Amino acid sequence: MDRAITPKKWTTRKVLLAGGLPLALLLAGASYYYGAGPSQLNVDPARLTVSQVRQGSFQEFIPVSGAVLPETTIYLDALEGGRVEEKYVEDGALMKKGQPVLRLSNADLELTLVNQETSVLNLLTQMQISRNAAQQNTNSRLNQLADADNAYQEAERVYKLQKTLYEQKVIALQDYKQAENAYHYQQKRRRLSRTMLHQDSTATRQEQGQAGRSYARMQNALTLMRRKVGDLVVRAPIDGQLTSLDAEIGQSINKGQRLGQLDAVSGHKVRADIDEHYISRVFPGLQGECTIGGKPYALQVRKVYTQVTGGHFQVDMTFVEQAPKAIRRGQTLQIRLALGDETRAVLLAKGGFYQQTGGTWVYKLTPDGRTAYRADVRLGRQNPDYYEVLGGLQPGDRVITSGYDTYGTMQELVLKQ
Repeated sequence: MDRAITPKKWTTRKVLLAGGLPLALLLAGASYYYGAGPSQLNVDPARLTVSQVRQGSFQEFIPVSGAVLPETTIYLDALEGGRVEEKYVEDGALMKKGQPVLRLSNADLELTLVNQETSVLNLLTQMQISRNAAQQNTNSRLNQLADADNAYQEAERVYKLQKTLYEQKVIALQDYKQAENAYHYQQKRRRLSRTMLHQDSTATRQEQGQAGRSYARMQNALTLMRRKVGDLVVRAPIDGQLTSLDAEIGQSINKGQRLGQLDAVSGHKVRADIDEHYISRVFPGLQGECTIGGKPYALQVRKVYTQVTGGHFQVDMTFVEQAPKAIRRGQTLQIRLALGDETRAVLLAKGGFYQQTGGTWVYKLTPDGRTAYRADVRLGRQNPDYYEVLGGLQPGDRVITSGYDTYGTMQELVLKQ
């Protein structure tokens, strides 16, 4: 006889389904809760650099390297070509102005000087001969004038006497006319003698003037030639130290060839290379500072060379006060060049974070120091030590300033205690 079987209300399958559904819902809720929050990463605080934002004095400056050079450098060039016959000093010698450095020989130049001196002497001799001839001619003209004056005076006397006698009917008209004609002849002769003397005197003065000017020109040429021969002895133009002397006895030197240089010992300057990014902000008068022997020294930009080479331009700087005694030519100095005046600002220490964020955000610590979260910031000017904070941070805030390269896109960092 068949028996009716009563079906079970709770099977094993139903029990598992009934118990697993709440668990699944719980896991899904937990996953949503934790997934919807900020992404976090546990980090070791010992490997972080944390800096505190503070209010302080800020001055924008850049570090530059400069080389010490003499304040004044004069190049020694050969004014005339020739062969080195004698060296009076060696490289590195301290020189006085006008002291000879070396002597050249130039046979062609010296022969030209001899010919020039001979020409001057010949011209001087010709001038003396011309002067003597002119003097003799003048004397002859003076004698002729004296004879003419004497003949005129005699003819005048006879003429006046004959005129009186003729008026008294003592002599005939023929004798009177003869005396009158002689008188007029001597009068014209004397006038002509004086005119000729005046013309000769004028011509003599003109000739002597031309000869004098020609002689002066030849004397100037001779003086110039003597100076050119004198330039064969190369002399120091100023007091200083002779450097880079490049000449040996027997060597042929061309006109204008560089022989060396003379560095003035009166002072020093510093020539620095600066990145072209700052060319519009660097001008004469900017202040800088370097440390020599543990003591700070102030520098000032004196000249800016605007030509850019290899991404850099150069400036000349001088010491504001007396240069240190221990300084040497060619010495390298590390200089802090200020690009502006000192001001009050909110400061954040520089660090590796800037390479990943570009200065647009940082990891800012919570007051308890257990976590750090991303915070947007705005940074302005900078110097080798600090950034100027323009927004997003306040004095007293603590910021992770070490590199962020291992944190990816994490929104929060949990500092493991």
